Amino acid sequence: MSYLEAIKNPHLERRLFLNRAIISALLVLGVLLVFVFRMAYLQILSYEHFATLSKDNRVRLIAVPPPRGLIYDRHGILLAENLPSYRLEIVPSQVSDMDELLGRLSSLIEFDETDVKRFSTEMSRKQSFQNIPLQFNLSDEEVARFAVNRHDFPGVDVNARLGRYYPLGGIGVHALGYVGRINERELRLLDDNNYNGTSHIGKLGIEKYYEDILHGNVGFQRVEINAQGRILRVLDTQPPVPGNDLVLSLDSNLQRVAEQALGASKGAVVAMDPSSGEVLALASNPIYDPNLFVNGISTTDYESLRSDEGRPLFNRALTGQYPPGSTIKPMVALAGLEYGVTWAEKTMWAGGYYKLPNDDRRYHDWKRGGHGEVDMAISITQSCDVYFYDLANRLGIDRIHSFLDQFGLGKRSGLDATGEASGLLPSRDWKRRALGQVWFPGETIIAGIGQGYMLTTPLQLATATSILAMRGKRVKPRLLRANRNPVSGAFSATEESVVDSFKLQHDVFWDQVINAMIDTAHKRNGTAYRIGKDAPYTIAGKTGTSQVFGLKQNEKYDAEKLEEKLRDHALFIGFAPAHKPKIAVAVIVENGGSGGKVAAPVARIVMDYYLLGRIEASGGTGDGARI
Repeated sequence: MSYLEAIKNPHLERRLFLNRAIISALLVLGVLLVFVFRMAYLQILSYEHFATLSKDNRVRLIAVPPPRGLIYDRHGILLAENLPSYRLEIVPSQVSDMDELLGRLSSLIEFDETDVKRFSTEMSRKQSFQNIPLQFNLSDEEVARFAVNRHDFPGVDVNARLGRYYPLGGIGVHALGYVGRINERELRLLDDNNYNGTSHIGKLGIEKYYEDILHGNVGFQRVEINAQGRILRVLDTQPPVPGNDLVLSLDSNLQRVAEQALGASKGAVVAMDPSSGEVLALASNPIYDPNLFVNGISTTDYESLRSDEGRPLFNRALTGQYPPGSTIKPMVALAGLEYGVTWAEKTMWAGGYYKLPNDDRRYHDWKRGGHGEVDMAISITQSCDVYFYDLANRLGIDRIHSFLDQFGLGKRSGLDATGEASGLLPSRDWKRRALGQVWFPGETIIAGIGQGYMLTTPLQLATATSILAMRGKRVKPRLLRANRNPVSGAFSATEESVVDSFKLQHDVFWDQVINAMIDTAHKRNGTAYRIGKDAPYTIAGKTGTSQVFGLKQNEKYDAEKLEEKLRDHALFIGFAPAHKPKIAVAVIVENGGSGGKVAAPVARIVMDYYLLGRIEASGGTGDGARI
């Protein structure tokens, strides 16, 4: 049958149409079933999954960093606080062209290449939907200028955050330290969950040592956002737990007095309560302002600090290592008594130099003509080198090392701060290990007056002085006095930590040496008489001078002909009141020359302020012995 015939056949035509309609209907039904099944899958079977995705498009979980704990001195004076400041923050996921955005932002907010580099580093290690700070501490003018143009910068906003601030500036900076922005190395070591949203961490000192206590625990907010990423409302909050507040043993006013007493000199002062180990002042001069480092120090400011000849970033109190000079003579005298090598009343003729048997080398006394007939008390009071050359030779380096070790020399004290050096208490075993050489008798001679290889830190000298003051009781020095839970308000005091105590064969040995130290400050021929002659309390002290370079045989020391950096360091140790000690002090003035003339007056000022609440000492300098 031809096609034309089929068309002319109405019956056949109806059947053909019906077949096509059925096929079309089946196709449409099939498509509808596919859509129905797909919608059932999406809306019923996968409802929870897609509901969550939909919710995440408008609800975001934001970390809320905890307020950092505050730091106070022993009298409740605030040393470190948190102040609100404005930050310019960017959410990278909402920015299509970051370079173009930064270019436009630079016309409103001032920032440099260093800021951009830090921002890029931060962006590479955080998720794209997190707020990343570009600039800190915006001025009111910058905030207002940006607010007017906010609509032109999707993904950018100004937020108020708490930032660290040190109200006393550089006072106590070498003990307190500072916080700074977290770097990549630190980020790898931190707990990602607890530091989510935190941008700063303790870098030095107390701020670093007690980071775990000061930081607290992170909180969270569930917030609803719009398409531009701006927060519309807060749905739920889990508040952060603030860090604990710290109360330090430092007396900030005493700290200021100690730093001012050093004046323009490079040096350090450490003052302690010898009975408890509490550090009352830990001064290193020059100082610097820690606020410069909180949000990233500028290149100009950092180079200025680095190039400063005074090296203000160097913590002389903890990291500086110096020959202790004659300050160790009281301890060497105790060693002589304890080992039965000498007795207090034993006398000897002390000329201008000392010679070992069968050795032509002369070990000169600081006093060119010598001291004449001396005993132990006179030798400590006048700091007779020849007496201690002879005593050291008879003791030997092994016994000197063993005895001085009990005073904490040559090892870290365990102070709760960062950067403490160990110093060096030499021995024949140390020299063999470190230098591959044998120990020579001449090295024992100069070790007896705190020279040669021996090195100590001002903190070690203060600790040793405290042990002298407490007659063998060794208490671990500490800066933390208590910490306070800011939620409950409960205080937790730090307990005194007695390392141990050592006893001498006879208690009278302590009396004999301490009485000689009192004579040093209060007898007219004592090397520290200038600070003790008018003191309203009794001082036990010992002056010291340590050489920066060695003198050749028969070479004379002439400070006037030397560059300042080559002049001797001036030292002093002391405690007061001598028979009921409340404060022990160690002072070093770099290249200061005379311990009695330069370092001792600094200690007197510190003692006056702590014991009397005022400064009676003039703090002036004058003629005096070099030791």
